[in-house]
Amino acid sequence: MHSQWEVVIGLEIHSQLSTQSKIFSGAATAYGAEPNTQACAVDLGLPGVLPVLNQDAVRKAVTFGLAIDAEIAPYSIFARKNYFYPDLPKGYQISQFELPIVGNGHLDIEVDGETKRIGITRAHLEEDAGKSLHEDFQGLTGIDLNRAGTPLLEIVSEPDMRSAKEAVAYMRKLHELVRYLEICDGNMQEGSFRCDANVSVRPKGQAAFGTRTEIKNINSFKFVEKAINYEIERHIDILEGGGKIVQETRLYDANKDETRSMRSKEEANDYRYFPDPDLLPVFIDPALKDELRSLLPELPEAKKQRFIHQYGQDNESATTLTSSRELADFYEQVVSLAGCEARLATNWMTGDVLGALNKAGLEISESPVSPERLAGLLQRIADNTISGKTAKQVFTLMWGSQDHADSIIEREGLVQMTDTGAIEAIIDAVIAANPVAVEQFQAGKEKALGALVGQIMKQTQGKANPADVNKLLISKLKP
Repeated sequence: MHSQWEVVIGLEIHSQLSTQSKIFSGAATAYGAEPNTQACAVDLGLPGVLPVLNQDAVRKAVTFGLAIDAEIAPYSIFARKNYFYPDLPKGYQISQFELPIVGNGHLDIEVDGETKRIGITRAHLEEDAGKSLHEDFQGLTGIDLNRAGTPLLEIVSEPDMRSAKEAVAYMRKLHELVRYLEICDGNMQEGSFRCDANVSVRPKGQAAFGTRTEIKNINSFKFVEKAINYEIERHIDILEGGGKIVQETRLYDANKDETRSMRSKEEANDYRYFPDPDLLPVFIDPALKDELRSLLPELPEAKKQRFIHQYGQDNESATTLTSSRELADFYEQVVSLAGCEARLATNWMTGDVLGALNKAGLEISESPVSPERLAGLLQRIADNTISGKTAKQVFTLMWGSQDHADSIIEREGLVQMTDTGAIEAIIDAVIAANPVAVEQFQAGKEKALGALVGQIMKQTQGKANPADVNKLLISKLKP
């Protein structure tokens, strides 16, 4: 990247709160209903209707604020943000402006082994708009108002990120957090978690920010990184060519991997914000904060540090296994049920289990192998009934069936050979039959040992413990 320029990035993330009903009406928020079947008179902005605030949305917003060490406003108000758009039936969106429910907080991210604190300016409650649909209407636009009134928490960061990589790390951390708190399902395909990125560049050492552009509605981590990197290059090319950046809103086109202009950027005063006369101010009682604080789960960072100390994990394994509450819970169940060394469970979870899930495109909650069945397999490795290599074979058979490890081991005759006398007899026979390999090993060629071990394992049908075979073989070969 161009070394004389510094990139400045801030993200606004819209997180859909997982309430049963909308923020100001009793209409359902479930995804995937037929168009316009989940928009009631309030959502449609019909004359004479009055909004009523959903208490659960407030509780979820306060929960988020507590988790990021933010100031929780004792008093906040809703405002009308006025603009015309076909999918905004009232001609305004109910949002918060001067007095948001959540004030200054922060989130720590890790990039290239270094921790960096990203400031969060505010998080405010608002309603979502409907959706304009342009396909299948032969030059017309269809309007689906199912989303209108869906509760959103808009989380606004400080312009503290200096690369697309940092922006993605922050977005991932926030995604992980809202799912841990169970305030948002984080489903990006369904639009439950989407992001607007503000990007500007300035000469290194300059204190003033450059002119920024905003990239709207990006709904994947990959696209956030690509869109920001494209925009950085575009800014630098314009500035190095002597041009000026126009403050505007842009859209990212994933098919062409480029951003394009959508509209000139509005200022806050263009929206004519004013307090909504239909909604009362929100007062947050200190007792509500105490109640919600007592209900907070163990947060990702605290869980990660506990996994490092309690289970002897390295930073990478602990980060992986605490990336979702479901995955961490699954792991802890396996460890407690197996009663084996935590390291064995860690290796299997980060390797075989997550590998198989990724390959099948499944979440941990959909794993065909339950914690109980996986624990049963690990017990058989720990007590030397089967070798690690055989365990992989058993795991594959468990993945495709409901069978337990024990019944598969018995049915397939996979129990490890533990008769040292029988193993020694096979080793002696292989040594006698391979004088050249023996000579090579004794002359210092380590590779020759592998060939001998391979033959012994073949003769034991893979049922001997490779580590024991190695040890016995070396003791016989060393003069």
